[in-house]
Amino acid sequence: MGILEGRTAIVTGGSLGIGAAIALELGSDGADVALNYRKHSDEAEAVAVKIRDMGRKALVVRADVSSFNDAQAMVDRVVSEWGKVDILVCNAGINWDGVIWKMTEEQFDTVLDVNLKGYFNYIRAVAPVMREARYGRIVCLTSINGLRGKFGQANYAASKAGIIGLVKTAAKELGGRGVTVNAVAPGLILTDMMEAMPEEAKQASLNETALRKLGEPGDVAHVVSFFCSDLAGHVTGEVIKVDGGQYI
Repeated sequence: MGILEGRTAIVTGGSLGIGAAIALELGSDGADVALNYRKHSDEAEAVAVKIRDMGRKALVVRADVSSFNDAQAMVDRVVSEWGKVDILVCNAGINWDGVIWKMTEEQFDTVLDVNLKGYFNYIRAVAPVMREARYGRIVCLTSINGLRGKFGQANYAASKAGIIGLVKTAAKELGGRGVTVNAVAPGLILTDMMEAMPEEAKQASLNETALRKLGEPGDVAHVVSFFCSDLAGHVTGEVIKVDGGQYI
């Protein structure tokens, strides 16, 4: 039996990259997994097929995480079809970089709406379900750049720092009902999107790491799955960096 046997999970942004790795990790550890997508329907369905091949249930839902109503509708559907939501992993995120003196209002608002409000929308939707069940695991993906800032990423860094405040507050508010809330802060992770970065930018990040290597999506997924399990039942309000020592 896996460490998540019998659990049901929602993973936002589960069609690509780190989100897909997390969805597959939770499935391999025994959970049924619902994942949302906004644009990448084929990729989301491919992840779902792999989860079903593991003998688990998978549900694919088109939902805009920045929409309060879409988030509530997805949670309602999972509860209707599976009877509960044990795990929420908030992963969906975007970046739209620019130096602060050139950044537009649209750039700032769009990133905050997806990366921060999107997390609030899903936590708000699952909170009553988990409170009633007196059990829940919520894990939010932030970033080391939410801890240290990053040139050209005022919107992204602000959203990721805001997630940490949201996590710590939710941990305080939901802890009395058996719900833990934690965050995982990756450094640069080798996803398809990151592969398109200029080589000098990747090398600069590599040079920052203590381990002298960049992470892979599975490195993040392993830590997320731990937070989702009862192995981490006495851990809440924490932020764990998965960065190969890039932050230090």
